[in-house]
Parts: sequence; C-alpha cells; structure tokens
Amino acid sequence: MKTPLFTGFPGFIARKIIQELIDEKKVNTIYAVVLPSQMKQGEIVANEIMKSNPHIVINLIDGDITLPNLGVSSKDLETLYKEIDTVWHLAALYDLAVPRDAAWKVNVHGTTMVNDFIQTLPKLKRYMYFSTAYVAGTREGLLREEELIRPKSFKNYYEETKFEAEVLVEKLKSIVPTTIIRPGIVRGHSVTGETFKFDGPYFFINMIDALSKLPFIPYIGNTKTYINVVPIDFIIKAVIFCSESDQAAGKTLHLTDPHPHPIEEVYRQMVLIVTGKLPKGRFPLVLAKKGLQVQFLRRWLGVEKETLDYLTWSAQFDTTIANDVLKDSGIECADFVTSLPSMIEFYNLHKTDEKYHIQIK
Repeated sequence: MKTPLFTGFPGFIARKIIQELIDEKKVNTIYAVVLPSQMKQGEIVANEIMKSNPHIVINLIDGDITLPNLGVSSKDLETLYKEIDTVWHLAALYDLAVPRDAAWKVNVHGTTMVNDFIQTLPKLKRYMYFSTAYVAGTREGLLREEELIRPKSFKNYYEETKFEAEVLVEKLKSIVPTTIIRPGIVRGHSVTGETFKFDGPYFFINMIDALSKLPFIPYIGNTKTYINVVPIDFIIKAVIFCSESDQAAGKTLHLTDPHPHPIEEVYRQMVLIVTGKLPKGRFPLVLAKKGLQVQFLRRWLGVEKETLDYLTWSAQFDTTIANDVLKDSGIECADFVTSLPSMIEFYNLHKTDEKYHIQIK
C-alpha cells in the first residue's frame, strides 16, 4: 500500500484521484496539506469519503504551500517524514484571468516550496506534478512532450506561471523520481458529466445558454483551430497508472485528446444540443473580443475574455511518450463530441447553482 500526500485538496481532481486510489485498493492512509481557509470544506469532503470507505483514513494537515516546509508543524513533519512515499502536487491557481502576482505566488513560488519539501522525504518513490499542455504559450505547430521551450509570449498569466513552475520541476528529474503531467483542458466525466466547475469549454455553453432565446446563434469568427479537451475520468485513471509505472519516472506526458475535434464542430454540436438548432451566420471575432472587454457582457455571457485567444491558436500535442506508457493499460480518452450530451445534461441540472460557476472579473 502507498501512503500519498496531496496538495490541492479538496479540489475536484485531488478528491477524484483519492477516490480512484481507494476504489483500486491502493491506499489505506492518505495525507493532504490544506489551507486553513479551506479546512472546513476539506473536512466535509474527507468525512464523506471516509464514511463511504470506513477502512480509509484521510489526515488533513494545516499548511500553506507558499511557506517553507509547506507551513506544516514540526509534529506533523515528523509523521510525514516517516510515512510519505508519493507526493501529488496539484495546488495551483487555474483561472485564465488570474492576476500575475497571485499566480506567481501560488504556481511558481508555491512549487518551489513543494520541490524543496519533497527532497526531505526519505521514503519518496514518486513525485507527481500537474502542469498543463498550455505551457507552450503562443508556440504553434507540433508540440512535443520532451520539449520545454520558452515561447515568445503567453496568452495569460496562468500559462506563464505554469511554464515557470515546470522549469523548476524539470530540474528535479535527476534527483527524485518525477513524473510531469500535462493535461489538455479538463472537462467533466465522459459518462456522468460530473464536474466541479464550469470553466474551459463550459464558457461556450454559458454563452450559448445565455443567447438561446435569440432567433439564431452565430459562429464566433472563422477558425480552423482544433480544441483539446479531456474528460476527468481519463485523466484520473491515466495518472494513477503513470504513478506506478517505472517507464513514466523521469518523463513528461501529454494527457491530451489524441483525436481532437475542430472548435467549430464542437461549437456546432453544443448549439444544437442546447437550443435544438444549428448555428447560423458569423459574428466577427474582433467584435467579440471588443464586446468581452465590457465587464457586464462578460458576466452576462459567463465568458472570460481570455477564452477567445484559443480560437485562433493552432497547435497539436504529440502524445508519443504517453501512448507508450499507457499502451497496455486499456485506458483511452473518450471522444469529446459523442460524450457532449452527458456534459450538457449535467450543466443543465446545475446551471443555476452558483458554486459551479467561475466568478467572471
């Protein structure tokens, strides 16, 4: 049995990894470093998991990844030194509209502190770090897993700070067994549609829903770009498999859709499922960008203005290393378009619940 330590709990991905580890009978005891401000919610989630799994113990530890030793007390540090053999670093600010200083503090400085901490763990067998496929910034064309090339620019501070953090983690590969995970845009479960928040592709569903009473809904701009979206169930099963694969140690893996769809195809299906009609006409992208500069429109449509930058970004993610690691696992990425109905069904059930929506700035 492994004894993992998590950052980023009670976040959606962390809790899903924990539940899958339990379901696969790989853990009995789990530790998570939790911010004091999130401890109450963390206790609710942990107690729910333990109630359904009485043999499991989830220990929540007060801490802060931006502090030395993660802000953990000396007593708790002694316990972690004795028990932890796997660290899952998921804590980050994921918002595309995040201010630079806030993103840098958590994503870069926080990762520095986690990197320093994991090197003090005598029993550490694997460090699992969650990056993003979008560390490529504005680079286009074929993007390879073994590349970590600084682009000329980034589309937002989320991309920039995740790139800087990955640079730091990359240096650890020669020191501790490290696996860097670069997911595509993560969406809800491919079968149930369950998700934690409506961001990424959900921004387009927000907009379509807001405009659904219009006589028709136009395409936004005219793009041939592909969108790379992956369901949470694929990510969870893949990362757990990778955490136990010797082949994945010292590697960076693109957990992206090997068969992505054009954005316009996805958008067309979204409009059809939400409204029962196909999109008609085109709204100029330049006008859409100007419109989203207005806070009222952003909030009414439920779209962060940074989202539109991805409509004209043309890149493909090479998955050679990930495919090689996962080839005998039976783990595959579900098709985005064919699993859209469950995604939108879950959205419709919860679209009036504010806890699922991102606060548009």
